[in-house]
Parts: sequence; C-alpha cells; structure tokens
Amino acid sequence: MSLNLVQAWQSARKRLEAAGLQGPVIDARLLVEAAADATRADIVTDPHRPLTSEQEAKLNDYLSRREHREPVSHILGRKGFWKIMLNVTPDVLTPRPDTETVVEWVLRDFPEHAPWSVLDLGVGSGAILLSILAERPAAKGLGVDVSEEALAVARDNAAHLGLAGRMALLRGDWTEGLADANFDLVVSNPPYIASDVIETLEPEVRDHEPRIALEGGPDGLTHYRHLAPEILRVLKPGGRFAVEIGYDQKEAVEALFRKAGAVDVQTLRDLGDRDRVVAGAKNPLETLSRLAS
Repeated sequence: MSLNLVQAWQSARKRLEAAGLQGPVIDARLLVEAAADATRADIVTDPHRPLTSEQEAKLNDYLSRREHREPVSHILGRKGFWKIMLNVTPDVLTPRPDTETVVEWVLRDFPEHAPWSVLDLGVGSGAILLSILAERPAAKGLGVDVSEEALAVARDNAAHLGLAGRMALLRGDWTEGLADANFDLVVSNPPYIASDVIETLEPEVRDHEPRIALEGGPDGLTHYRHLAPEILRVLKPGGRFAVEIGYDQKEAVEALFRKAGAVDVQTLRDLGDRDRVVAGAKNPLETLSRLAS
C-alpha cells in the first residue's frame, strides 16, 4: 500500500530524526514536496493524496542521500535566499540566511530608483548580487569569481531571474584588473574559516561545499587583508561596502578597514544576534584631499 503525503512526511521526519540530523521537520517536508511534486499547501489541504511508486522511490533516494549528510540544497539543486530561488551545485556555497544581513543593509541604505553600480567579489551562485538587483531595478552589477564553474551557476541564475541584462560576470582574482573609483557599492562573502577548523565542520559543509570558498588561511583573515585596501581602491568617494565575517572576527576586520582608510565602520548582527557583517564607506572627500595635496 502506497504512502500518502502526510504519511510520507511523518515517516521521512522519523527517518531523519533517527539519523541524528538537525532540522528534520523542514528537511523532510522539502524532500517530500520535491519527490511527490507537491507544495506545502498540498500537504495541508490534500494530505491523503497517494504517492506513486516512482515518487516513493525518489523520496527514498533523497532520504538516503540526506542520511549520508548531503545538503538538501544539493539534493534538490536549489535554495531560497532573500526573495529569490537559486540553482545550487557543489561548485558554490549554499546560500545561508545569515548572509541576508548584507542584502538587508544594502536595501536600507541605497535608494530604489538610483542607477548605482554594485561589485560582488566572490559572487558564487550570485545570491547577494542577484537579490540586490531584483529589488533595485535601476542598479547594475559585476560579479567576480576565480571559479569558472561558480560563474556558470551565477550566469544560469541571472538568466532564470531575468537579470542577465543588468549583471556582468568576470573570472578573476578579487579586484585584479579593475579600475580605481568605479563602484558605488562593494559586497563580498569571502572565505573566512581558519584552515585548521575546516575538518571540524559539519559534514554538509566539510564534505560538500567548495574548499576554496571556505578556507581563509591560518587565522581566517587572509582574504580580508587583501580585500580591505582593494575594496577602498575600487569604491567611488562616498561609496559603501559590506563584507560578511565570522562570528569572532569583528575587531580584526574592522581594524583592517579602518587602517585602509574606511570611515563609518560598523558591524551588523544577524538574526541569531551574532556579529556577521562589517560595513562602512570610502571617505567622500578623498578625491578633494588628493587634489589639494
């Protein structure tokens, strides 16, 4: 006798609970919805709808993969972020709610109809840049990544969201080759996990996410040391920046940006009340002071 939607959800939840996985209720629902071609509303309004044998087999495969700690985003090939849905592969970081702190700050401080330019360093799936462009129709952006595979994912996401006409992509090493004072806003979620911490991470991250997008050198700060002066270089006078950080990197990253000449440096906290984003600006009088000297 075949399972119905509610039975499939209940059994999937119990199976993931038995495997010791966190968030089994949500994971089970997402996997059932995908396997049974159902929605959350279907489970509530039509709970006794039976799964076909093919759907049960697909669900069993999904659950087996999840038991082996493959992320749900990789199993389904997609992940919601902010207000958009993104394609996700093992070549990019899975977008996380913590990173939405960057988007929230940008949308609060940048006017909706101003034609400002955005640079996303380490664009990955395009999560940050595409979320911004989707909300700010007059803005244009450039996404840079060292990984051609990641750029392919970002390109697909831009096309799917109808934003390809306002987003350019460039394979490169951070800001290499970019002109001075060219952007109104720079955002980035650089690798910031210390090298010796990588092996202690959850299997979903350690075994399935790209190491190049995680590892931040011996103390996790290698990329910030390079990025702080470079971000200030490519920002227009008065331009702003926002970079994601690790929960314990506030003081170090703030100091790096202040040393590089940033003003109004502050740290924003995420929904879990952890330090998550260092933001600030380039001195709007910098060009004038250079001319005066």
